Amino acid sequence: MFGYTFRWNQAFQALPRMLDGALVTLEIALLSMAIGVAVAVALTLFRRSESRILRAFATSWVEIARNTPALFQIYMAHFGLGAFGIHLSPFTSLLAGIAFNNAGYLAENFRGALKGIPDTQIRAGRSLGMTSLQAFRLIVLPQMLRIAFLPATNQMVWAILMTSLGVTVGMNTDLAGVTQELNARSFRTFEFFSIAAVIYYVIAKVVTLAARLLASRLFRY
Repeated sequence: MFGYTFRWNQAFQALPRMLDGALVTLEIALLSMAIGVAVAVALTLFRRSESRILRAFATSWVEIARNTPALFQIYMAHFGLGAFGIHLSPFTSLLAGIAFNNAGYLAENFRGALKGIPDTQIRAGRSLGMTSLQAFRLIVLPQMLRIAFLPATNQMVWAILMTSLGVTVGMNTDLAGVTQELNARSFRTFEFFSIAAVIYYVIAKVVTLAARLLASRLFRY
């Protein structure tokens, strides 16, 4: 017989702590996206470089980020670097792992966006006296970001969900970490993780809707 007794009051009493954890989750996701975008732009430039070393570096980054588990990347940041005497906090390890993953996927998104921009625009910029870097920064980059903006929203949602992997390296201040701690104290697994799932869902939906609204305002043409 089904003998489980739901205790939602106990779970809802902990909602303020879970919401504080949700803010930490959002902070990590936003920081990882900001770092990821900056690195992805650099990787995009490297992949267009005439230097074989830079092309190989960028290609390796993208291949590793896209073809290995995110958990592996977070573990390497937290435990792997420790073999070289580099010890990162759970927060930093989680941020580094997610940012590494974001950069790889965003670089591939940017590469696809570049295919929609004619090469003649670079030549037009050079004919106006711009250097190749200036033409990329002033002409190509804004168009590339415009094309890749909405696809990048999916990566932002993925970054939010990836923060839950932080519990594996001792992260206990984000939403997943707080939920796990509350569950360990009360063993009300269904209640706490159901509420956490709803919070994750709401955050993801708000981010998606905000991105669409922002895109409609910024990219009307």
